[in-house]
Amino acid sequence: MSASAWGLLALFLVVLLASAWPLGLWLARVGAGRLPNWMLKTEAPLYRLAGTAADRAMNWSQYALSLLAFNALGVIAVYLLQRWQAWLPLNPAGMAAVTPDSAFNTAISFVSNTNWQGYAGESTMSYLTQMLALAVQNFLSAATGIAVALALIRGFAAKSTGVIGNFWVDITRVTAWVLVPLSLVFAVFLVGQGVIQNFDAYNDVSTLERTSYQVPKNGPDGQPLKDEKGNPVMEDMTVATQTLAMGPVASQEAIKMIGTNGGGFFNANSAHPYENPTALSNFLQMVAIFLIPAALCFAFGREVGDIRQGWAVLAAMTVIFVVAVIAITPAEQAGNPLLTPLGVDQSSSVMQPGGNMEGKEARFGINASTLFATITTAASCGAVNAMHDSFTPLGGMVPIVLMQLGEVVFGGVGSGLYGMLIFAILAVFIAGLMIGRTPEYLGKKIEVHEMKLTSIAILVTPILVLAGTAIAVMAGAGRAGIANPGPHGFSEILYALSSAANNNGSAFAGLSANTPFYNTLLGITMWLGRFGMIVPVLAIAGALASKKRLPVTTGTMPTHGPLFVFLLIGTVLLVGLLNYVPALALGPVVEHLMLWPSV
Repeated sequence: MSASAWGLLALFLVVLLASAWPLGLWLARVGAGRLPNWMLKTEAPLYRLAGTAADRAMNWSQYALSLLAFNALGVIAVYLLQRWQAWLPLNPAGMAAVTPDSAFNTAISFVSNTNWQGYAGESTMSYLTQMLALAVQNFLSAATGIAVALALIRGFAAKSTGVIGNFWVDITRVTAWVLVPLSLVFAVFLVGQGVIQNFDAYNDVSTLERTSYQVPKNGPDGQPLKDEKGNPVMEDMTVATQTLAMGPVASQEAIKMIGTNGGGFFNANSAHPYENPTALSNFLQMVAIFLIPAALCFAFGREVGDIRQGWAVLAAMTVIFVVAVIAITPAEQAGNPLLTPLGVDQSSSVMQPGGNMEGKEARFGINASTLFATITTAASCGAVNAMHDSFTPLGGMVPIVLMQLGEVVFGGVGSGLYGMLIFAILAVFIAGLMIGRTPEYLGKKIEVHEMKLTSIAILVTPILVLAGTAIAVMAGAGRAGIANPGPHGFSEILYALSSAANNNGSAFAGLSANTPFYNTLLGITMWLGRFGMIVPVLAIAGALASKKRLPVTTGTMPTHGPLFVFLLIGTVLLVGLLNYVPALALGPVVEHLMLWPSV
């Protein structure tokens, strides 16, 4: 890595830590209900409207049923808004109704915090749909993830209560007192940087240069004309105008990043100058993605009564993240060996002059693009400021691997922490087997019931990814979407299923996925990937909440030191990654070897 890349990484980590610490203190207070009286009085009518109360706690099954019902209603609402948008207001571009399969996919995508987009936002969704359907779910899906993390934290901290909080209270407080204030401040900042926020109709503007191109010429019958050799007759066309899409972008962009949602207002996502206009906006968007996941580590430490526990989890996340950055950045800086100029040794550190700039914004360059790609796939965000499909094979493998680890390297808001805590439970179980003791974590015994649920939570996503990839490569409709045959086409499918099952939303966009086959397959995968893990996590929280919290003794294994951090990292890498090694070998590994035909 270059000195500038190291400097950018160091600056990012320093700013992240300085921002996450105070937010973690606030998240702990929100989760525990230690709020000012005016906030408690403000939210009380909402609880009465929902038929509950702030002090009415739920067991895990009640919490899970409330969560599932709430998100199922969200799917229905987002689906109907897309299907009816042609007849609804705030549609100045006259967008037609979204097709049923695409509406189904998008509804599940945004409710599950995946934000997979098989469509171009500026040519598909009306302003009303963008705001009332997509942006609203950006808040609610993020709040759902944080609520589950808070419930699991209560499970560890509880003393034989059997309850893990109230879902309606959690989602209200997280939305009102965390996500909305942060998004409002960040949206104002983005507007100041140049992100648009309006309800204007799309603007046709004159371009600085005319664009000339050719199109097939049609005859009087509307069919293409052909010459005597059977080739289509072409006619010259010249265009001197361009249509600029408008819309309420900044308000959606803010929660897109803070809530690790990732769905862009525009098809180019955070590579679009209306979403991400400056180097400063790009840097703070990266910080925003990791802000709440990092802050939740500190909230976790405070609520379980030992801040060192939060630091240990954060340290494990940071080590894996830094290693991923060190892997992806040099791969892109070196570039493609097949593009090495004549006379240059292929063993040199930089083979392609300037590195692999294909698919990257010149205003961001390789360093900011690779760091962004690592952040967005380490978190379940999916926002992109570069085309991941254009990365080198090894560079593109890093985002795939980060998703396949379960996106526990900071991860999504809430989902990253509860995913890493599941691996922590597994880690102490393995350690207990090694030393012949009943495993404990934070004073709670980890027994057969918890390990069964942990196994389910860990195995859900690999089953979905590998089974879904197998279905796609065997089905004709799945293979039809591949634009790049060979190992890269396989990587595109593997990336899509990894992204969907782990609720990321980014893509190797060379895959034509806006088809009934992929919209249905990925929609089902996103739903099961999200809630197939949340339900076991809540069941674990309920089981832990029913247990007594044991005192620390000389025989208790410390879970806050370097040894446990190392054990946790090893568990994540071995258990999370080994499932996918054969699939990775068929895709990015083979593609990398193809770049070195002489080896």
